[in-house]
Formats: sequence, structure tokens, C-alpha cells
Amino acid sequence: MFDLKALVQAHQSQALSLAEQHVNPAFARVLRIIGFDVHYVRGQGAYLYDNQDRRYIDCLAGYGTFACGRNHPAIRQALKDAMDLDLPNLIKMGPYNLSGLLAKELIKLAPPGLDTVFFTNSGAEGVETAIKYARAATGRQRILYASKAFHGLSLGALSVNGNEEFRDGFGQLLPGCESVPFNDLAALERELAKKDVAAFIVEPIQGKGVNIPSDDYLPGVARLCRQHGSLYINDEVQTGLGRTGRMFACEHWGVEPDIMIIAKALSGGYVPAGAVLSRRWIHEKVFSSLDRCVVHSTTFGQNDLAMVAGLATLATLRDEKIVENAAARGQELNDKLAALIPKYELLKEVRGKGLMVAVEFGPPRSMGLKMGWSLLHKVDQSLFCQAILIPLLTDHQVLAQVAGHHMDVIKLIPPLVLSSSDVDDLVKAFDAVIAACHRFPGPVWEVGKKLSAQALKRRPEAVST
Repeated sequence: MFDLKALVQAHQSQALSLAEQHVNPAFARVLRIIGFDVHYVRGQGAYLYDNQDRRYIDCLAGYGTFACGRNHPAIRQALKDAMDLDLPNLIKMGPYNLSGLLAKELIKLAPPGLDTVFFTNSGAEGVETAIKYARAATGRQRILYASKAFHGLSLGALSVNGNEEFRDGFGQLLPGCESVPFNDLAALERELAKKDVAAFIVEPIQGKGVNIPSDDYLPGVARLCRQHGSLYINDEVQTGLGRTGRMFACEHWGVEPDIMIIAKALSGGYVPAGAVLSRRWIHEKVFSSLDRCVVHSTTFGQNDLAMVAGLATLATLRDEKIVENAAARGQELNDKLAALIPKYELLKEVRGKGLMVAVEFGPPRSMGLKMGWSLLHKVDQSLFCQAILIPLLTDHQVLAQVAGHHMDVIKLIPPLVLSSSDVDDLVKAFDAVIAACHRFPGPVWEVGKKLSAQALKRRPEAVST
């Protein structure tokens, strides 16, 4: 008989070695090199716990998945209840019991005009859906996306990904997909004016770098898309469901997209779930006749457990005022981290909305620090932040990550149940580690030196540059 508890206990210390053997050897090696090979054994709320019962503040939240916190009891109970009901899951040729209920709740929360829902398993699958919808609805082929955008890694989603490091090596991508600079309405208008663009897809706040647009940008995007007959696709996969202190980030600018993609947090952290909300006329262009009623579909898109996870997540966000907490704690975190800027010449900017926060570093003024900064950046621009992230994890039990390749930006996207005392702990941790950075030579720079050596081993050609 299958015994999950016994299986987990028997292999408790083998997670990394098994991944190294059978899943992703390269990623496992990276975790060892940067010291992120911590043996986590449980998660609760905003925290992870290792095998020595040390508590870590989780500022990754599964890339933004755990809006309601890890292992939220109400969502877990809802899933248990669903399994106890022996629901007639995935009937396929028959009505679904729960997807209509979740669609109804999402439409209540969405910007006006979005009144039909297609359920997916992930954000990338939602992007694929939105691309197909846009082409079917407009009869046009071109899709525009913003520089430095991240919309997923499947082939269509990768075609609208503005980060070359993800695109490189995969050959020709989807034709007709072209980038324009983020936050540049003039550049967007030049392309839209050609009258052959099906849609412009954009994150209201870019995940890679936490780039926040000017206040006129998204309203301008909506206006220009309407003017030129193109659709405005709003990618809320990471920013949606409370992350930025509003239910959806586009609410900060009062815009009404034609298509909106959500995922990640909709799952409650338990069952993959995503949704594409669109205007009805777009939906009817796709499913345009009875014989095309399943022209776009996905096997697990409306499965009962995913729908229950979504319903329970929305109820939890509402009942526990989690979106409001994200706004309040995010303001505290932003303000308290920004207050460190006058103390430290390496600290350049703190920016964000809600609990989507970027801590950006910049070149120092003093000669000694300039030397260390230059040495690390000659090898890899991401190394400086990684040298900060390692002591944040090992000395202060804060898990976070660099905001993107070749950036001096650390990104914080903790669960939205973060407390004020958690905010204070995060600020103290950053204060201590940044202070250590201003001692050259010092412990943080020694970490950077070791990382540089590893990077040079992996890239022998860098020695001569």
C-alpha cells in the first residue's frame, strides 16, 4: 500500500541529489554553488522551515504563487472537502459543476467588460490562449510585446518574451512577434499605426526588474490600441490577485484591457490554475460556430480541484483582507528600505507597489568599493546581488532572488500575509548585509570573489575579457 509519509521520511535528505541525477543537474549544481541547497521540510504562511527548524522569511513565494501564504488551512480544507464529495471530475461531454462558479466570481472582480473566462493550467498557457484569441478576433497576425517582458517559456509565450537569455538556442520562434520599448507610447504608436497588429501584450509592472510605468503609459496603451483596432492584453500572472495592493495591478491606472491573463496565486499554491478573461465579442470570434465550440481547449483546464482551489483562494483573499494587508505592508517595506538609501552609497533605489518590491544597487563613489564593484561586474552583472543574497539567506534566513539576468536588482515578492514584524526583520537583514558591503575587503566581497571564480570556471573565455 502506498505510504506517502514513509516515502518522504525515507528520502528526506535526498531531494537535491535526486534532482541532480534525474531532474535538472545544472540547476542542482547552481544551488550548491550559491549556497541555496537548504533542506526545507515545511512551509507555513510567509515562512519556510529547514530540517533544523530554522525559520526563513520567504520572499520568493513560489514566484508569487503563495498570495495567501503557504499551506493555508482554509484552502487545504476546501480541497479535502472536494475529494470527500467524489465529484464527477472532467466529464468532458457534459456540464462542469464548478468552473461556472469560479468564472462568475472572477468576472465580479475583473475590470469592466471582461465577461467570459477560459481556464488554463498556467500563465504561459494563458499567454498562448491570448495570442490565439487576438489573431482570431482581429484577423491580424502581428503581436507586439515590451522589451524586457516576461510572459512564459512555452514556444508562443517565448516569442513575446523580451529577454534574450531565455530565447537563445531555440531556433525560429512564432513569426510576427516584435518588441517595442517598455513605457514608450511613441514607439508603440508607430507600430500600431501600421494597422496590422492583432494585440499588444504587456505586464502592468514588469516582473523582470520590477519596472513601474509612468502614470500615462497604460491609459495611453489602452487608448492607442482602441484607436488602431488592436487588442490590449494585460498579463496579470504575477501582479494579479492582490500582489500590488489592488486586486489587479491595472486598477492603479484605471485601465480596462480587452484580455486579461491570471494564474499563479489563483492556485492557492496547491493545484495549478489559470484563467483568461476576455470581452464577449472576442470569445465569440474564437468559438464562432457550433462545430468550433472546442476549437481551443485543454484537458485539465476546468478540473474540479483547480476550480475549488480558485474559489477558496478568492474567498480567503476577501475574508482575511489579504489585498489590504499587501498594500499596507508593502508601503511599510518600501518606506523603511528607502530610508536606508542615505546611509549607503551602493543603494540606489527602492521601488514597488504593494508586496512587489525592487531593491536596486548602483556604482559606488569611493575608490575601494569601486574596485570591488568593477571586478564583480566584469565577470557577471548579477554577481553583486548574488553576493548579497547569500548572506541574507545564510545569516538572516531571508530567501530572495535577483530580479533578472544582468541586473543589480533584488526582487521581493513575499506571501501577502507578511506581518509588520516580518517587515522589520527584512529591513534589519538588508541593513546588516548592505552595511557589510561597505567594508572592502569584507565578507560580502569574499562571497563575490568565490562566485566570480565559479563563474570563470564555467566560462573560461571570460578570463581574457
